[in-house]
Amino acid sequence: MKRILVITDPPAAPGYLPRVRHLCDYLVAQGHEVTLLTEQYQPLRFEHTYPIHTIRMYSGSTPDWFVKTLWTLLTDWHNRAFARKYLAAQQSFDFERSGLSTLSEAVYDCVICSAFSDFPLGAARRIAEYYRVPLICDIRDLDEQVDDSTYQYRHQSRLLMLGRRLYRAVHIRRRNRVLRAADAITTVSPWHQEFIKAISGQQSAVSVIYNGYDNKQFYPEDIQTAEFRITYIGSLFDWQRPALEKVQRIVEELGVHLELHTPQSNPIPHDQLGDTIRRSSIMLVLTSEHTHGMLTTKFYEALGCEKPILCVPSDRGSLAELIRYTNAGLASDDADEIRAFIQEKYHEWQTHGFTRQATRHSEQFSREAQYDQYYRTHI
Repeated sequence: MKRILVITDPPAAPGYLPRVRHLCDYLVAQGHEVTLLTEQYQPLRFEHTYPIHTIRMYSGSTPDWFVKTLWTLLTDWHNRAFARKYLAAQQSFDFERSGLSTLSEAVYDCVICSAFSDFPLGAARRIAEYYRVPLICDIRDLDEQVDDSTYQYRHQSRLLMLGRRLYRAVHIRRRNRVLRAADAITTVSPWHQEFIKAISGQQSAVSVIYNGYDNKQFYPEDIQTAEFRITYIGSLFDWQRPALEKVQRIVEELGVHLELHTPQSNPIPHDQLGDTIRRSSIMLVLTSEHTHGMLTTKFYEALGCEKPILCVPSDRGSLAELIRYTNAGLASDDADEIRAFIQEKYHEWQTHGFTRQATRHSEQFSREAQYDQYYRTHI
């Protein structure tokens, strides 16, 4: 049995960082004592059997946020203050729930930090050094996975663009310093793996743990529906708009229904995601030629439900490769191929009242299988 401190950026509704939650649940199921440390952001309304310690860093006012953001740019305040507050305020841990009776018992065997930027990587490194234990970094996203040009929105001023680039460069440099010092690194795609090897100098310490799907919620079931429906679920960014517009033109031409579910418009409660996917005829994934290694969770969830996946355009990388490997559907930017794929699935729906993709190897992308791999390799 090990005592493991998991540090992450603030979980937000509705998913509350499923990669981190499932990892914590898995480690607890293996008999380890897990504590989750994160920044206070919003109430955490998900079930958990491990103690969660939150630290408030911002008051909520705009002036406070602006001053601290500027100070972070100059001095790395966010990471430094977070680590300092944690080490100074451990008495606020729920010792009764965690099984610890005194502060001196709160010693960990390793620190795992899951992040998408340099925070809380810098804080995790300081805490791991304080306890003199290994640091395992789990990198969910990289700034470089989306080309800088995709952020150049027309409405932004040149001054704002220069500020954003400076902020990005500073955070990349700080992130890389932590990665070079990490004892092990996990990430979400082969593209991320190779990129992190190059920037960290860590050749053997970087492994891929795919995001995967929860097989208790995302499983195949043939449900007949009265309507053929192409479904998109997730956030919608400016760099996805050209792909969406291409699909919309084809859909209008074919006379089929496209349904968009974004957090801002027509959101789906988290516990209804599985049923929504199973009732869909095609699941749409939107990418861009300017993105790298972005394997959206909705891809895995559709894979778990064995629903046809239409990825537009092909990223010509990790996502297209996974779609081929699992026979999950089509990744393409060719309008004729997209049209033919939709028509093929439409005829399937006309015949059976539902669609189902004959996938391969999908079971190895369940979260349980991925965390089995993580556990064997790193814990």
